[in-house]
Amino acid sequence: MSEDARLPLSPIPEDALLIRRDGAVLELLINRPEQRNALSLALLSGIGAALDAHAGDESLRCAMITAAGDRCFAAGGDLKELDAVRSIPQARAMSRHGRSALDRVRSFPVPVIAALNGHALGGGAELAMACDFRLMVPQARIGFLQASLAVTTAWGGGIDLVHALGSARALELLLGARQVEAQEALRIGLVHAVARPGQSLAEAVSEFISPLLPRPRQVAVAATALAREARRQLHARLAEAEEHEFVATWTHPDHWAAVDRAAAARKRPA
Repeated sequence: MSEDARLPLSPIPEDALLIRRDGAVLELLINRPEQRNALSLALLSGIGAALDAHAGDESLRCAMITAAGDRCFAAGGDLKELDAVRSIPQARAMSRHGRSALDRVRSFPVPVIAALNGHALGGGAELAMACDFRLMVPQARIGFLQASLAVTTAWGGGIDLVHALGSARALELLLGARQVEAQEALRIGLVHAVARPGQSLAEAVSEFISPLLPRPRQVAVAATALAREARRQLHARLAEAEEHEFVATWTHPDHWAAVDRAAAARKRPA
């Protein structure tokens, strides 16, 4: 890798990603609530590596990715880290790094569930869409906010959105850059279940996966493989185009002007 393409990988604390087993379920918990569970590049690598390490576990029937706190599932990429990604080679390397991590989510042999304890925004929405199923609490929102910063999706999330909703609906969400409320997300098929009033997210997940757990491992793998292949073929056709457009928009002056405006807005007193 050239010096110009070297990525600013910030180390993360060991407890930023917690991994545990609950019977036949592998649970990954993003544990950076003070940073709104921002997705650093190292954290993305950790998610991918954790799934790789358990892909051959014959006792698993599904995996779940969730996060600590009740505010955010993941509020996008780590802004301090990404601010250093300025050149075309760096932008391309960052896109490929994140896509590689999320491809491990997409290729996990049994279903992966995103349990959205809070908002999934920007890169957080891309992580959620990489999973097979999405469940959320009623107060959570999911939004592809990239266009508000004059940029496009980097890690395959736009392709996943097209696969899930069709090109027209996906385009509306990508260009609109709005945060979709839970009930609308359920209605349009962006998520698969919303916790009922008084029902915890853990209870909603348990209810949702209860029909999946009794299936033999080979049935879970075979059914998942069919869905995986349909999505893989779409990614094979569109990944190069998504990367090209991301790099072009990320390195455009309009993106950095939008970033500066957003940073200034955050500093203003409420």
